Amino acid sequence: MYLHRKLEKAFNEALVSFPVVLITGPRQAGKSTMLQHTLKGYTYVTFDDILHRNLAETDPELFLNTYKPPLILDEIQYVPSLLQYIKMRVDKNRRAHGQYVLTGSQIFPLMKGVSESLAGRIAIFHLYPLSWKEIPQADLYDEIAVAKQMLNGFYPEFQVEIDLKAKFWHSSYLSTYLERDLRSMRNIQDLGQFQRFLVLLAARAGQILNLNEIGKECGISQTTAKDWLTLLQATSIIYILEPYFKNLTKRVIKSPKVFFVDTGLLCYLLRIETAEQLIHSPFGGHVFENMVVMEKVKQFAEKGERAPCYFYRTSAGLEVDLLLDYGDHFTAYEIKFSSTPNAEMTRSLAEFKKEYPVKKAALLNLRKESHPFSNGVIAEHWSH
Repeated sequence: MYLHRKLEKAFNEALVSFPVVLITGPRQAGKSTMLQHTLKGYTYVTFDDILHRNLAETDPELFLNTYKPPLILDEIQYVPSLLQYIKMRVDKNRRAHGQYVLTGSQIFPLMKGVSESLAGRIAIFHLYPLSWKEIPQADLYDEIAVAKQMLNGFYPEFQVEIDLKAKFWHSSYLSTYLERDLRSMRNIQDLGQFQRFLVLLAARAGQILNLNEIGKECGISQTTAKDWLTLLQATSIIYILEPYFKNLTKRVIKSPKVFFVDTGLLCYLLRIETAEQLIHSPFGGHVFENMVVMEKVKQFAEKGERAPCYFYRTSAGLEVDLLLDYGDHFTAYEIKFSSTPNAEMTRSLAEFKKEYPVKKAALLNLRKESHPFSNGVIAEHWSH
């Protein structure tokens, strides 16, 4: 069963405008599946195959003579030196669009090579795990169903294999993909210590990031903690939400928040195994906020756009969970894992509206019906 991805529209538009298209994103998000389903007539080569990798590294000209465009090159980050040879071939015929389609699961090292070799010749997209709109027959209004979805997570495999056990899949994901990718990028000696670092991050999902504190608890230096955080960003395991602080005269919090790209992995690290546990867990609100923030990020990524997403928090404690900065105005959201929204939950939004041009301020919650408050904030279902 193939699940159509919302990204397909923007991707197909880029394919007829650029000679090279790159799709980044976490492993198992569906990059290769989408390309092999939508690009009929393309030759597919993966650099997970050591033979393909060795040929591309030792004799790039022979490799590109053997595998001619239109060509899909999967996991291109393993052979970054090939990008320069692709550039030379593309420059011989810049009008031939869609010649090379690349994928990569390690974003930062890959983007360095792309910017040096293929600037102006490449369109870049990011494919996340499934959004709610991509899940067949998703029940967005049943609280147990929503909790189960957050528990399983949004990787496509869970839609294909209905009886898949979340804890086994996520355990395998950590060992099979993360450890391999991370070890190829950095020589991490103590994987147990690294997994403890992951668990400590999970316990702080949706909170202000304090790497010094996490480093001390984990027994590593702040420098190592920062390096490991960068690795998790590079492999699309975590998403960093930056604070909004354009008004420098205000004392605002300038440390970011950390979210997990997928709530299934987050729940696994928090040892939450059932929907009922999640609903009653002290981490339930953080997991729910994580899901809503990533849903909005996915909506922008599906259009090939960078998400203008931030949070706002002052040293006095005024906080807005999610801000969308459109330049001349904001959309502001407070996110509550509750079916009983009340006026007190809207206080920060109302205060923020007094100082900034807010087009819409909404309290996102579990209640199906919308409800306006007298301060101009509306409570509405999170899916709206």
